[in-house]
Amino acid sequence: MKSIVELFEKLDYELCQGSLDGEITSLTSDTRKVEKDCLFICIKGTAFDGHTAVNDVIASGAKVVVIQDEISLDDKYQDSDVAIVKVNNTRVAQAYLSAAYFDYPADKLQVIGITGTKGKTTTTYMVKSILEGVGYKVGLIGTIEAIIGDEVIPAANTTPESFTIQEYFAKMVEVGCTHVVMEVSSQGLMMHRVDGFTFDVGIFTNIEPDHIGPNEHESFEDYMECKSRLFKKCKIGIVNADDAHLENIIDGHTCKLMSYGFSQDADIKADNVTLVHKSGYLGVQYDVSGLVNGEVEVDVPGKFSVYNSLTAIAICHYYNVSLEDMADALKSAKVKGRIEMVPVSSRFTLMIDYAHNAMSLESLLTTMKEYRPNRLVCLFGCGGNRSKLRRFEMGEVSGRYADLTIITSDNPRFEKPQDIIDDIKTGIGKTTGDYVEIIDRKEAIKYAIEHAQEKDIIVLAGKGHEDYQEIEGKKYPMDERVLVAEAVEELKAQGWEA
Repeated sequence: MKSIVELFEKLDYELCQGSLDGEITSLTSDTRKVEKDCLFICIKGTAFDGHTAVNDVIASGAKVVVIQDEISLDDKYQDSDVAIVKVNNTRVAQAYLSAAYFDYPADKLQVIGITGTKGKTTTTYMVKSILEGVGYKVGLIGTIEAIIGDEVIPAANTTPESFTIQEYFAKMVEVGCTHVVMEVSSQGLMMHRVDGFTFDVGIFTNIEPDHIGPNEHESFEDYMECKSRLFKKCKIGIVNADDAHLENIIDGHTCKLMSYGFSQDADIKADNVTLVHKSGYLGVQYDVSGLVNGEVEVDVPGKFSVYNSLTAIAICHYYNVSLEDMADALKSAKVKGRIEMVPVSSRFTLMIDYAHNAMSLESLLTTMKEYRPNRLVCLFGCGGNRSKLRRFEMGEVSGRYADLTIITSDNPRFEKPQDIIDDIKTGIGKTTGDYVEIIDRKEAIKYAIEHAQEKDIIVLAGKGHEDYQEIEGKKYPMDERVLVAEAVEELKAQGWEA
């Protein structure tokens, strides 16, 4: 039970009817979760407007209803004991009410928020690994999952709804977490999911045109503006000094700033980058200087790994972690499905990555090219019931950069896998790239391993951390790590040698 008036202590509101005396049993914006004496928040979504359900939720027992638009109450509910509270924005109100409902758990944690087009996921795991290495207990909220002590919760959104965030924070406090590192998406900022508390540290990795469309951001300028909101909601801002749009991101910031990057003006700088390519291993080594000085090696390839690790170093420097401890932790920090090396053979390198659009696939393949493989082999498919343009673009990118493309199935959903493959082939047809098509993903992986050559790099792209394949509305178990292991076992039975 929670005191109603205390829930509203940080909100401006108008009490249209009823009283804020008494207590509520729960708080929700989901009509399916309405119960007796709850508080219901009317959220205006793209598919459903909670304001249209006011009479139904009152009939189901709601004691308090929070609105932003005018509503039409049935006669029997007018001048009743049901409290009707009007606010300017119910999404903002939900964030503040949720924080109050869980007794402001963010105040009991060090909250680290990372925003940017790329690098958020990997950086959160790096930070978690480093801070835990020096004794902190760290929660995580991100694209793949939320981690609360020993509990792992698969993610539905990169940044959950505000009530869920506050619920996770409260659970983290309960299990003894001292820090939480979380991905902060532009949608999360735009939809006010991270209102109601202050980030101790806010981080900007980079920004590129992405998520532009009728259901996301109307323009790149709008996308940047949403990202920039983080730096009006944190105490310390840590930013990429090399990003061309940095000034737009920090425009109007209210926090102290610290920078990192390759720029000589950065507070923490990286240079002397060396690519490391050993048997079945790809990594990168570099020197760091400025506020932190020394040498770092990361078991993840590419220049973007320098940026991700440098971001983590800047964050953990703020928490007074030594470079020695950071370097040790970075050697073991792994992210499922993000350039995840899968040991198969000393003759070639095989990795799994979530790259599922043209921009991320191009970044991945150009990075792998820098390691001068004998051949770069790219295996991927595209999702069904999604933009055909993505298929054309990914096909063209793979045809341009990979020496061999193996086109296979991803999540066909309600489309025929062959139709999707044909669209991908349209993109590859704009290039001179070689390709084969094998619809069954396990057989495609088996083909890639069986025909691998000395010093090849094989990229399994698109699935990453996903452990299912979606076909005709049903999700079937499918984990690429399992597929690789099964393929290797079958090949060895046929006389293949790693």
